[in-house]
Amino acid sequence: MKRPFRKLPLSRVYGLLEPGPVVLVTTSRNGRANVMPMSWHTMMEFEPPLVGCVISGRNHTFDTLRATKECVIAIPTVGIAKAVVGCGNTSGRDVDKFATFGLTPLPASRVGAPLVGECYANLECRIADSRMVAKYNFFVLEVLAAWTTPSRKVPRTIHHKGYGSFMVAGRTIRLPSRMA
Repeated sequence: MKRPFRKLPLSRVYGLLEPGPVVLVTTSRNGRANVMPMSWHTMMEFEPPLVGCVISGRNHTFDTLRATKECVIAIPTVGIAKAVVGCGNTSGRDVDKFATFGLTPLPASRVGAPLVGECYANLECRIADSRMVAKYNFFVLEVLAAWTTPSRKVPRTIHHKGYGSFMVAGRTIRLPSRMA
């Protein structure tokens, strides 16, 4: 029997497994805010909320997060998708991404990194565990405060599928679940 599959290059596997929405990670150091998109993240614990994420050691955000030990994870919607991609195609070493892409930095309550005014939700975080950073660039972040925009009942988030391809989350369905 012939397999109904086609071989996929290993470099494309991540496009199959991207679990959640593209998020924006903001940091701030020496009075200079930065923002970068990230899609390599996962929930690790419910309470306190722990988020695991990979940030490349080549990114400006990596050095700032290691130094300050805090950030904001902001969740954008499709309405600002072009700004999100623009942030990913430039470096915070050279560009003020907030000004360049028309994003509004707002003060956070628990961390020095800014919230993003245009985003549906913002999570203020600090590093809870950095033991895997040196080997895998993997940070474990604890969410200290979370904010959402009540007027956005069904946010249409964007999900990176690789190589400039994105999927937009659509309708929500409900199925029986034992989780309350």
